[in-house]
Amino acid sequence: MSTGEEFDVVVVGGGPSGSTVASFVAMQGHRVLLLEKESFPRYQIGESLLPATVHGICGLLGVSEEIERAGFMRKHGGTFRWGNSPEPWSFAFAISPRMAGPTSHAYQVERMKFDDILLKHSRKLGVEVREECSVVEVTEDEERVRGLVYTDSTGARHTVGARFVVDASGNKSRIHREAGGDRIYSDFFRNIAIFGYFEGGKRLPAPRNGNIFCAAFDEGWFWYIPLSDRITSVGAVVSREFADSVQGDPAGALSRLIAKCPRIDDMLAGAERITEGVYGQVRVRKDYSYSNSRYWRPGMVLVGDAACFVDPVFSSGVHLATYSALLAARSINTVLAGDLGEDESFAEFEARYRHEYGLFYEFLVSFYDMNSDHESYFWQAKKVTAFAESELEAFVELVGGVASLDGTFVDAESARARFKHTAGELERSVSQVDRTRGDDSTPMYQSDIMGSVMEQGTQIQVQAVLGGDLDPEAALFPGGLVPSADGLRWAAPAE
Repeated sequence: MSTGEEFDVVVVGGGPSGSTVASFVAMQGHRVLLLEKESFPRYQIGESLLPATVHGICGLLGVSEEIERAGFMRKHGGTFRWGNSPEPWSFAFAISPRMAGPTSHAYQVERMKFDDILLKHSRKLGVEVREECSVVEVTEDEERVRGLVYTDSTGARHTVGARFVVDASGNKSRIHREAGGDRIYSDFFRNIAIFGYFEGGKRLPAPRNGNIFCAAFDEGWFWYIPLSDRITSVGAVVSREFADSVQGDPAGALSRLIAKCPRIDDMLAGAERITEGVYGQVRVRKDYSYSNSRYWRPGMVLVGDAACFVDPVFSSGVHLATYSALLAARSINTVLAGDLGEDESFAEFEARYRHEYGLFYEFLVSFYDMNSDHESYFWQAKKVTAFAESELEAFVELVGGVASLDGTFVDAESARARFKHTAGELERSVSQVDRTRGDDSTPMYQSDIMGSVMEQGTQIQVQAVLGGDLDPEAALFPGGLVPSADGLRWAAPAE
């Protein structure tokens, strides 16, 4: 065993959350080691991005131009066959006068290419990246986490000391429990996803040809993501009770589900499923919605999917991953600079992360509920009225007093009422689509919840594009902190 290496920060995992937190800490001059168990580029799901990641986080990292040059499919919003209307409707990202124009789009990305760009950028910024390294143990004492033990590609063991350990190793993290909490799974979102890749699939009419298309059907819903002119990612999200029929034949299960969803079946008419290479496998993911009861402890912090994940329907995965990485980097940089204490800095991290998680959770629960035209088992189970008291109570405990700044999440029944109100608000927005003008755009962004969901992302975009907000940012919580001028640390708000 080799011993003796010391870093300011050790990051476990080289995906978007890991490379992002490593880069932001390295940008402040700190020594960072990043350990990745695989060799990049490697396959990963989660291909549909939001503008906050593309123009906000990537802008602050200084990698936006490289992302643009990569030639990813441009995404102006989303198109849905969802809700009471039998016809599809769309939303666009161009919602804010301040962020309209060149930043009112995102990308559909091949994650093996996107993640590789971010990891290589970390190296350019001075991060020590070691691939094919697996963490086997977190080292600690009675006060805090002090480092970790890992094995390299030869099987040799190494110990590393660090002021902070960042778990960015995703939903399969083997060390998230070292933060001292439990992973609490959502019964509401405990579905399974079955997905594969196709060549020759149809595209929506321009300018929505790059949109993600989500189509509800009796057994659940499909995503249809155009990754390029040639390749389409197609996945079905169905009840976990469907798992038995997937065993041994996921490709057959996906084909049977496609046949049951006319919209997707039509989009794939004449297309062929890819059967070779990295996209040649039909994959299955289950029980993917959860949140840890603790996101940090002295010396250790969880980011991205190691901490929480909601649901794939609104493409929030990479956003929450990179946003949490920025929050964690601000806290780490603040403590390493000696500006503020660890408890104060990481309390801000956790409050903001739970706030964002809670907003997406509320939005997505309500989004499922608005699909009231289906009487199937899947959709009846996605009714707010069918929400179990125990899960509502768990949600309130996780985000109560944080996600809702007006204090409406104080108990299970208040949460249920809030979700139901939000679902009605979203349904009213969709019902206002005026197709007599040849358009299917919904004013969904006028709803309170959508404004809240996009608020922090828009703030980061402003900071990246303008080099800081034109107006000083107020604290998000009473007695809380605000970002520094460069966005990489916390500061006390101005009097």
